[in-house]
Amino acid sequence: MTAALTAPTALAVRDPWALVPSLGNLDAYIRAVQALPMLSAEEEAQDARLLREKGDLDAAGRLVMSHLRLVVAISRQYLGYGLPQGDLIQEGNVGLMKAVRRFDPEQGVRLVSYAIHWIKAEIHEYIVRNWRLVKVATTKAQRKLFFNLRSLKHSLKADAEDPQRQALSVAEIESVARSLNVKPEEVIEMETRLAGGDVALDSPVDDEDGAPPAPIAYLADDQHEPSRALERRNRDEMAGQGLIQALEQLDPRSRRIVEARWLEVNDDSSGGKTLHELAAEYGVSAERIRQIEAAALKKMRLALSA
Repeated sequence: MTAALTAPTALAVRDPWALVPSLGNLDAYIRAVQALPMLSAEEEAQDARLLREKGDLDAAGRLVMSHLRLVVAISRQYLGYGLPQGDLIQEGNVGLMKAVRRFDPEQGVRLVSYAIHWIKAEIHEYIVRNWRLVKVATTKAQRKLFFNLRSLKHSLKADAEDPQRQALSVAEIESVARSLNVKPEEVIEMETRLAGGDVALDSPVDDEDGAPPAPIAYLADDQHEPSRALERRNRDEMAGQGLIQALEQLDPRSRRIVEARWLEVNDDSSGGKTLHELAAEYGVSAERIRQIEAAALKKMRLALSA
């Protein structure tokens, strides 16, 4: 806020800036610039010529200082966007300095008329850039529609029977489109952007139980997430060629036991053979079959992890 409450210094002017010291309060800054003297038409033209012809920065300072109150007045028109007035004033001051740099006194107009465009242009750009995390207007035509549509909607609400109503009717959309010389579809699109708000992608840390899931919960695509895709590929390889290679590392009896226990299906679809069935087949105890199976599976895991 301190930067917004000091006079602009980009022109590196010496004496004129001393009239507005560094202030820590917006109201104090506004009172200070309101007390600055105004320039007559003759003084304004003289200072503008000194700046253009000789690069006189003191003259530029007098031109800027005498119009700081204009920036304050214009900034009040944009308080409805929820942005700090101090920041709006700072951006407007940048536009004022651009206007002073380009002002030609020989055109027959006062600086105040010329500067209004530059001040508003900088404030407009600041609002569009900071009003939302996601820009609502990216082209010059969209920015013009953005500001004009908000103004017209406020006027329509003031005249409407139900001022709390948010959406425009079809007739109002067509009326706005004619007033702004744009297509109704463009009005509908911009109104949709204005109505939407920023939504946090992640849930806040202190989310309460029962709160709806954040967008990250349903926007994430696990199907194509790199680590999961790699995991699936490795699993498929192990279930295919990797399993065959691991089985080849076993002696015939161990391989037969593993295949009978895990890879074969009985006629009744009840799964592979039991330890007792294999024990009867090989003429050993069920415990011995379990030991052979455990050793074989360990050897296969080593082969798969290699």
